[in-house]
Amino acid sequence: MQNHRSQQAGRQPAQRGPAAVPGQPNGKGSWQGGRWMVLLIALVCVAPVIASYFTYYVIKPKGGTTSYGTLIDPQRPIPESMVVTGEDGKPMKLASLRGRWLMISVDSSTCDKDCVTKLYFMRQVRATQAGERERIVNLFLRTDSGKVPDIVDNAYKDTEMLIADPKDVAAWLPVDQGTQLTDHIYMVDPNGNLMMRFPKDPNPSKIKGDVTKLLKNSSIG
Repeated sequence: MQNHRSQQAGRQPAQRGPAAVPGQPNGKGSWQGGRWMVLLIALVCVAPVIASYFTYYVIKPKGGTTSYGTLIDPQRPIPESMVVTGEDGKPMKLASLRGRWLMISVDSSTCDKDCVTKLYFMRQVRATQAGERERIVNLFLRTDSGKVPDIVDNAYKDTEMLIADPKDVAAWLPVDQGTQLTDHIYMVDPNGNLMMRFPKDPNPSKIKGDVTKLLKNSSIG
């Protein structure tokens, strides 16, 4: 009898792990699988951005160049401290326009012939993008608070005309040697990074080619 009791005492119930929770992954393998799924989703989300920059900064087609405009490297993000005055007279951060491609011209409010030519090129380039044109915002950064001529204001209703401090603009936008800010048209990506500068007296057809490639190779903005 004593021997029988000893045998029963030795038969203790096996310890059990935590009970499975319905609807939740159970076991080490399940949790590892879940982590891989999260990483895969994150990769899918950032892939378009990576592809667009890889195309422009790494892949080099025959001829050794990828664009008509000069690629800005390293990129220059819109300064968080840069405040402009909107057409409604209210201050706003320029960085608040992130989310779309920005094509930028800088000039005085009087907007002489060369200024108008840049605005015209920008309008035409945007228009030729057909269904993609809404991804682009044309900006005229005015370096003073003077009145824009009515003929210019009326002709370019699709261009946002914002007043900016010329010192802030000059600190952000680089120029070619022997040129000035008012000679160039600039391109900013939807992440707010200055990425391209077009030359003085540009060829609008070549600007169009660059912009078309940018929109085609990137799904952002």
